[in-house]
Amino acid sequence: MDVSDLLIETYDRLPDLVRGAVHGLDPDQLRQAPRPGANPVGWLVWHLTRVQDGHLAELLDAEQIWVTGDWAGRFGLARAEPGDTGYGHTPEQVAAVRPESAQVLLDYYDAVHTRTRRFLTGLRADDLDRVVDTSWDPPVTLGVRLVSVIEDDLQHAGQAAYVRGLIKTG
Repeated sequence: MDVSDLLIETYDRLPDLVRGAVHGLDPDQLRQAPRPGANPVGWLVWHLTRVQDGHLAELLDAEQIWVTGDWAGRFGLARAEPGDTGYGHTPEQVAAVRPESAQVLLDYYDAVHTRTRRFLTGLRADDLDRVVDTSWDPPVTLGVRLVSVIEDDLQHAGQAAYVRGLIKTG
């Protein structure tokens, strides 16, 4: 297995996790936090998608999918802020992310995943050593960035599945 196949295998595990987390939830359930100040399923899936979208756009030197359509409006937000990935959100900001449906979460995630998969296709092992961010010490390589994104996304997908379980059994 080459590095491209390995990364695709890893990132291809996310769509089923995302679908499983949101399947059958109505808009109110997507916005339901397990307790005040905690993150609901809809926000968690939005956030993991925003993180992946932001980093991939940066790696591609391209616009984020988030800003190329009416995604913000479909999430109850007034405008698409490229820097707003949810990192550091207050409880009020979390509550403001209001996906209109599970399908809008899936549509946005699928668009980002498709772009990610295209990017990963054909990567070679030596590509992973390319420095993509010099603002850290040591500088961040492509390989480290891709691992960081998948690690963050997998954690949030697991959190979304857990919150879903609380909603469905509560």
